Amino acid sequence: MKKILTISLTVTLVVGMIAMVGCGKTKQETDKDNAELTGWSYIEDKGELVIGLDDTFAPMGFRDESGNLVGFDIDLANAVGEQLGVKVTFQPIDWDAKEMELTSKRIDCIWNGMSVTDERMKKMALTDKYINNSIIIMAKDSSVKVEKAEDLAKYNVGTQADSSALEVLKSNKAYDTYADKISEYKTYDEAIMDLQAGRIDCIAVDQVLGEYKNTKLDKKMVVCDYGFGDDFYAIGCRAEDKDVAAKITEALAAVIKSGKAEEISNKWFGRNIVILEGYDK
Repeated sequence: MKKILTISLTVTLVVGMIAMVGCGKTKQETDKDNAELTGWSYIEDKGELVIGLDDTFAPMGFRDESGNLVGFDIDLANAVGEQLGVKVTFQPIDWDAKEMELTSKRIDCIWNGMSVTDERMKKMALTDKYINNSIIIMAKDSSVKVEKAEDLAKYNVGTQADSSALEVLKSNKAYDTYADKISEYKTYDEAIMDLQAGRIDCIAVDQVLGEYKNTKLDKKMVVCDYGFGDDFYAIGCRAEDKDVAAKITEALAAVIKSGKAEEISNKWFGRNIVILEGYDK
């Protein structure tokens, strides 16, 4: 009887193992299959869009006094995620390493007031432009006079490392005249602190951020006469994921058409600054 029972248990175990192999895959196999997917299939399969951002970039994406992640891009991304039918997860990243975070699949897109540049157009699949920002010069007080790029040579200038503002400073034909006057900061908050303390004279900054920060300061920054012109924002996806960028653009258009985007813009800017290249509102 004991021998028969042993044989019966062995058969049961073997059948169970066969059933496990036939009916489903292990978690490791499932994860591997998911990792091998690309484009929208990868996002759809996991049901989640992971968004990388600099969580100090107010008012696009930043922490409120309670430490909660808030901002214009946060609200807009959540609305787009609802339109796409996927969960949106926000992942704070080192802005200097954003391309590496993207290619390693730690994040699925960069959505945080990211400017369209020639370099980013080569390295990423970008959505249509959705905001027209400007790069401006903001000074500690009215004694700082910047009426042309060459005037920056007279002052100590701060900006964020790897920012669009830094890129336009470097691409300007007068760059050599003020190159040694530029200090790079990890965040704009640090640059503004040094500006307030008098360690630098002015900052090159995104208009949306500079104007928002000014509403929170007791000692207001002054906008200089000279600026660097248009600066369009877009969302960046992996270079090979053009279908993901197209899906986000399509969802943005739907959010604009519904009036939700204008509602979000009015909440953060007091006016509607949302555009969508190629979409007629």
